[in-house]
Amino acid sequence: MPRILEPGEIESSADRSIPRVRLPERSGPFGARARRLRQLAAPGAIGEAIGDYLHLMAAVAEAQATALASLDPKLPSAQELERSRTHRMPPIQAGAWPREPAWRVLAAQLSEQVAAAADLPDSARQELSQVRNLPPEWFEAQADALLAGRREEIEMAAAPFVMAALQTWWVALASRLTEEVVPALEVPGVCPACGTLPVTSIVRVDNDKRSQGYRYLHCALCATEWHLLRATCSHCLSTEGIAQNSIEGGPEAIRAESCERCHTYRKILFQEKDVSVEPVADDLASLALDVLMGEAGYHRGSSNPLLWQ
Repeated sequence: MPRILEPGEIESSADRSIPRVRLPERSGPFGARARRLRQLAAPGAIGEAIGDYLHLMAAVAEAQATALASLDPKLPSAQELERSRTHRMPPIQAGAWPREPAWRVLAAQLSEQVAAAADLPDSARQELSQVRNLPPEWFEAQADALLAGRREEIEMAAAPFVMAALQTWWVALASRLTEEVVPALEVPGVCPACGTLPVTSIVRVDNDKRSQGYRYLHCALCATEWHLLRATCSHCLSTEGIAQNSIEGGPEAIRAESCERCHTYRKILFQEKDVSVEPVADDLASLALDVLMGEAGYHRGSSNPLLWQ
């Protein structure tokens, strides 16, 4: 069985090429996310207490997977890609890349498909009905607020559904890029493709043998992953005072990595312990770990894109 590399072994592994960036596949992460959400919502699983919400988000992920297959957004030109490389800026930066009107059509389509799910609570069905009928100006204002993290402007109940459309659009963009056009940024704590903060990190043990045992941050928006040395704070990049925290008796594959320098934490997932872990789904289902970290005086480095309350 592949083993997790210890800090220090990474630097000594000069005979292998570590993928600096892992762009999302064309099929996207949403099918696997939906399956994992339903698994985590099952009786006895860590997300059972919020099982209804996880099932709702699973329906959202299934709608995202269906919609992604037909999306063909405009990609950066060769000149734009060269400029992003020269200035070491994300090529599809969330706050600057022009959104095509089609993303709003996508938001309405996702809302309609999710509303048709048989196991949807009436309150969610009503919220989705309202979202479908809101004017373009509302969608654009909410997108701006969500992508900039301006919480005071965000409509909390509608936010996961609007964010789902933005995620699907940006995954469609990122999945059509290549590693060569994604620059290494001056700020390694944000996504090199779109500039968004990571939702979690994950230590990979999967089909790409080159990345086995290495830690990657996972973008909350476009699902791009980028390498960061283990035992390094993903918020302030400190290498001192880093600890991994877990709930006694909880799943070994999910821990909260805390930093004594900046008092933030992000969850870190270990595929060696559970190969089916999924960055957004497992973070969402493990809210008890967030409560534990909050009581200990730490705050999250960034939010889960599907939970804004």
